[in-house]
Amino acid sequence: MDKKALYNLSYGVFMLSTKSGDKINGCITNTGIQVANNPTRIAIAVLNSNYTCDLIKESGVFALSLLDNTITFETVKHFGFQSGRDVDKMAGLNFPTDVNEVPYLGWQACAVISGKVVEKMDLGTHTLFVAEVVDAKVLSENAPLTYADYQADIKPKPAKVESDKKIVGWKCKICGYVYEGETLPSDYACPLCGHGPDDFEPIYE
Repeated sequence: MDKKALYNLSYGVFMLSTKSGDKINGCITNTGIQVANNPTRIAIAVLNSNYTCDLIKESGVFALSLLDNTITFETVKHFGFQSGRDVDKMAGLNFPTDVNEVPYLGWQACAVISGKVVEKMDLGTHTLFVAEVVDAKVLSENAPLTYADYQADIKPKPAKVESDKKIVGWKCKICGYVYEGETLPSDYACPLCGHGPDDFEPIYE
């Protein structure tokens, strides 16, 4: 199966944030859709290994910042390529807050949607949260970023493999999982976070 076929699904790209007590965190996700009207409800899926997922389970609220076409890879990297368990991603940044006092991305985003969780389902690697929309705000007139745009224009292309060194494994840049072996299968998906070969980097002997 060619995992790259899934890149053609019409996803957006979002910064998902939440607050539980004095704990706040945010992560990048590409799974968010409207699923109902009257009341308006959206669904998001979050990796169970993410600190943000734990905090949403505690708080029951979140803010979904819809990234726009001005986004930089540095912003995606900051919120998506490190864990809130190890780094305070919110430190030193001036975030606006929503009606639930959850900080959201007030720049490089075209809108924010605030949700209150009404249902959740464990999907194995991810938890699916269904939430009632309690507020929504347009932040800019910029076009929303799609997952296809991110793959084509924002995400850096894989570096060429150095031929004079032997590859002994591959490390997932998202979660740190290590695949042992010289060749990573073209249809491989990380067993922890589900990301494909483009998100792995070689480990040399």
